[in-house]
Amino acid sequence: MALTRVKARSPRKERKESVFGERFSVFAECLLTGVWIAVACLGVVTYPAAFAAGARHLRRRTTHEGGGLREFVADFRAAVRGGWAVGLVGWAVAAAVWVDVLAARAGLPGGTFVGAVGIFALIGLAVALLRAAAVWTPGARWWALLADAGRRTVRDPAGSFLVVCGLAVVALSAGFLPPLAVPVLGAVAAAAVAVEERYRHR
Repeated sequence: MALTRVKARSPRKERKESVFGERFSVFAECLLTGVWIAVACLGVVTYPAAFAAGARHLRRRTTHEGGGLREFVADFRAAVRGGWAVGLVGWAVAAAVWVDVLAARAGLPGGTFVGAVGIFALIGLAVALLRAAAVWTPGARWWALLADAGRRTVRDPAGSFLVVCGLAVVALSAGFLPPLAVPVLGAVAAAAVAVEERYRHR
């Protein structure tokens, strides 16, 4: 009776993604998230919730957790409940700064100083808002997040400067080619997430 030899199959080794491939996929995910954020910002006062949902999606992506558009939408709905009021206040502050800038252009006494202070305050508020959005979780209170983010903005000037650089890239992209600013929004959210992770591990 002939015996047949059965060759034991060696288990296949899982192919690990290269460092370049992983980083490129994260970059591509940032650009896609930027499109989602831009669409979610169409509600005018929904931009804090849009960035919060985008940042949470990127946190899941970098920790290799599941998630996609459905989870982004669920996070956006949860964040917009309190985030719309923050968005409304942000627009009010922007309008006040614009009035200061107009006063400076009109040559009113002290207008230049007031306008410069207003612009710096607006930039600081934008950085604090992005840093708050980067750590948002469902159920978190926006005003508490903003208060903590404001303190981190002052205590971590290097991280805040990196977020400002991200905002500058969006502004330059919008000036060079407006549609390019849409996907870059995801890179800004990613920068805020990275800055917060850096601050947490200091």
